[in-house]
Amino acid sequence: MIALGASGRDPLDITLDSVRDGAVEMADVSIHPSTLEHQAQVAEAHANPQLASNFRRAAELTALGDHEVLALYEALRPHRSTAEELTTLADQLENRGAVRNAALFREAAEVYSRRSLLKR
Repeated sequence: MIALGASGRDPLDITLDSVRDGAVEMADVSIHPSTLEHQAQVAEAHANPQLASNFRRAAELTALGDHEVLALYEALRPHRSTAEELTTLADQLENRGAVRNAALFREAAEVYSRRSLLKR
């Protein structure tokens, strides 16, 4: 299986010359969700379901911009968000089809509450 970039471009078409000529865009070198799903299947086949879940959540995040992903990461840091903020983010993620990430944010709201890790 040849891993395609997010643009669908074959990585064998990406050369140093094409980069220098400006013919390569970020989407050409960004990971494609199907590549992450393939990695999830490999992880499952090697008895690593946690890693498989991580790859599948990452695949969902490929639809978001870099700034959005960084904002989500920041929101999950201890004492950065209230339970309501995490739940709102979960709803937004779910509405955008990122159901695994939405579940993670809902779980974080519950766990952070029990462990006193929410913003006050």
